[in-house]
Amino acid sequence: MSYNNILRNTLLTFLAALAIFLSPIGNDKASAADFTSSDFKSTAQKYLGVPYAYGGTTSRGFDCSGYVRAVFSDLGITTLPRTSASMYSVGTEVSKNDLIPGDLVFFNTSGSGISHVGVYLGGGKFIHSQTNIGVSVTDINDKWYWGNRYVGAKRVANVSFE
Repeated sequence: MSYNNILRNTLLTFLAALAIFLSPIGNDKASAADFTSSDFKSTAQKYLGVPYAYGGTTSRGFDCSGYVRAVFSDLGITTLPRTSASMYSVGTEVSKNDLIPGDLVFFNTSGSGISHVGVYLGGGKFIHSQTNIGVSVTDINDKWYWGNRYVGAKRVANVSFE
């Protein structure tokens, strides 16, 4: 093998190792983007009233995870997974008592694991796209439905308060 081939292979190996080392796989945060709580609230609430659409990802109609992804994309975070169950695998776990606006909140509505996601607004409320209602604000401790189905929460961004 010639000296040039050895040098080229060594350089390519180094660059590949560097690319792997710097890749975002395994980061706790979905993105390094930060935003304020008021930016989050105004962005999340601009979609109030958008109808529910199974598999929907646009302002013509959202499913729960499509809505969450749209809000965070508007705020600069474009790396959230597509489904509520896969969103539960990113971020840092947060206890219910420590929720802040912008935290993802997860529910088991199907009886078989994570099946719904919304975003905590503060004051015991979360915003989400729900079947037959669309994007709306709900009490996280609602005793008739959501309170019993709450599973947990994840923080995927650093939110500053104004």
